[in-house]
This record gives sequence, structure tokens and C-alpha cells, in this order.
Amino acid sequence: MLFTAPRCGACRAWKHLLPSALADLASVFYEVDVSEATGVARYYDIFHLPTIYLYRDGQFHAELQCEARADSIRQATHQLLNTAAQDEP
Repeated sequence: MLFTAPRCGACRAWKHLLPSALADLASVFYEVDVSEATGVARYYDIFHLPTIYLYRDGQFHAELQCEARADSIRQATHQLLNTAAQDEP
């Protein structure tokens, strides 16, 4: 789940980068525009953008925090999804 805002340059970059960086792991990416879905942003305590939460089979695993580079994204995502699911934030 990618939390973004339309005017955020970093959000646009991540939105463009994620599908190709994670093509082997995911076929669907969900984006939440926090300027439209303010309640969702409050629920998840989103303070900085973009924020990326990793879910697999409906279970939350972690927040993805890494460089906006395809290889960094792939490596971090593989590591995080290989750990046990956690409680949602």
C-alpha cells in the first residue's frame, strides 16, 4: 500500500518505480491519496510521504524504508516479506 499526495515529487517517483522493481513479487499495487483519504492517513498515523506498507495475503509485514532504487527496493522487500507478519501499525 503506497500512501501518496499528488504534488509530492518523491511520491510520483516511487509510484513509477514500484511496479517494475517488484514485478516478481506483486501484480497489484494499492495507492492511497492522503489528500483525499485523510481518515485513512490518520488511522495509519501517516506523517511523511511517501509511506509504503507491505502486505502479503492480507497480512501486514512492515513499512518499507530504503533508497528509491530498484535493487534496494527488491532486496529490502524480499527481506521484509521473509519475516513473520506483524500487527498493523
